[in-house]
Amino acid sequence: QVRLVESGGGSVQAGGSLRLSCAASGFIVSINAMGWYRQAPGKQRELVAEITSGGNTNYADSVKGRFTISRDNAKITVYLQMNSLKPEDTAVYYCAAGRSERTPNYWGQGTQVTVSS
Repeated sequence: QVRLVESGGGSVQAGGSLRLSCAASGFIVSINAMGWYRQAPGKQRELVAEITSGGNTNYADSVKGRFTISRDNAKITVYLQMNSLKPEDTAVYYCAAGRSERTPNYWGQGTQVTVSS
């Protein structure tokens, strides 16, 4: 079992920045990809950004150039630096971890990000 603990959500005005963190513990040897998904009210959960243990990254088109995902393999922690935030970035952000890319096996509890105009 893998446990994911998120931190760093909150409220910010448009154009501002936030940094999300997600620390993994447990049977982490099985984990290759870690990342962030988000779900806005009335919408499906979508991939925001993902990073593999080798450092390969995937980003949603809507966040490219604004968000940066990084990973500290020693701390088994993944970060999401979010800059130039827009109201449409408002959602619950979930940390995810999986044995393969784009295939989460474990989820965090979610953290709210609210961007006001």
